[in-house]
Amino acid sequence: MSETPTREVARRVFAGEFNDATHTFKESDEERAPVYVLLPTGERANRVFIVGTLTETEDVGEDSEYWQGRVVDPNGDPFFVYAGQYQPEAASMLRELEPPEYVAITGKPRTYETDDGTTNVSVRPESITKVGPDTRDRWVVETAERTLDRIEAFDGGEMSETSHEGGTAAGVNEYARMAQEQYDLPLDRYHTLVVSALESLQDEGSDTDGGDDADAEAEPEPQA
Repeated sequence: MSETPTREVARRVFAGEFNDATHTFKESDEERAPVYVLLPTGERANRVFIVGTLTETEDVGEDSEYWQGRVVDPNGDPFFVYAGQYQPEAASMLRELEPPEYVAITGKPRTYETDDGTTNVSVRPESITKVGPDTRDRWVVETAERTLDRIEAFDGGEMSETSHEGGTAAGVNEYARMAQEQYDLPLDRYHTLVVSALESLQDEGSDTDGGDDADAEAEPEPQA
């Protein structure tokens, strides 16, 4: 009897945590086994779902088109997205979009080491979609909730039964232990990201109602 492979859950994560997720691993010796990045809050990610402001696009290819996109989350932290001939639809979107635009991206995390030994993390997109501010705001709230779920599970040793990301208590404990071994990073920094992201939504609401000018370093606002 053949087994139908299940699609990995696309994790919601803020850029600040995603860029810290430099450790990759497989859970099988099989050649086509999925590659995961380890999130510092104690979860594995083979796919991610991100929403933010596309602020820059550039063709960085030499022999053929290879598009780089810079997508900023509400904390001002960037995701870097790369698409080439093997992701033609995503590459086409990066070629055609005119920043700034809100975009939703589902893709695979990828790590690479620079000449100076630094490990950078990027996204290889499966899909890129232009979205509106309501979609971005919902993503911020949902990503904040998922991040807090992971932090709570990391500290408490269990996953809430209402988790939307399909984790199990045993699995979360395993990846939390792995994160403790691989990263010397305090969980407080990711709690701070959550608070900052949610506050940015409140600030935007205040600005809409005639509040003070936005911070110059805030996420760029796409044109309507």
